[in-house]
Amino acid sequence: MKAHIGVDERTGLVHTGTTTAANTGDVTEVAKFLHGKGKAVYGDSGYRGAEKRVKATPGRRFYIAEQRSKVKAIQDATLRELTEQIVHFKASIRSAVEHPFRVVKRQFGYSKASYRGLTKNHGQVVTLFAMAKLWMARKRLLAAG
Repeated sequence: MKAHIGVDERTGLVHTGTTTAANTGDVTEVAKFLHGKGKAVYGDSGYRGAEKRVKATPGRRFYIAEQRSKVKAIQDATLRELTEQIVHFKASIRSAVEHPFRVVKRQFGYSKASYRGLTKNHGQVVTLFAMAKLWMARKRLLAAG
């Protein structure tokens, strides 16, 4: 089973979540995370070709990581160094997506899933990410109250 989430770039909070079988490609889920408001889409190399799978929206840009093997294959050292810097910059923005996974795994102890069927596992994962969203926003929520 895989969990796929869409995260708000500004707040780092999950806005969309789905689950799929482990043999499903990541790029097949990209259309479910684009709710129309986002102008930039960041993804790892599993999302290559994502711009071809969604309806074109003016102003939306895709920043998908390059495969590591392609970066290493660049012969020119200056160009390879520049490409590695670009890949590092994209990864630093994408790291916001990994934080909710850390909360689910470390704070709630959900590091391994028992397969109970995709429907039941989906319900559990959505609930865990909703709790993670509350956990991540707890300081802002307490300050508002």
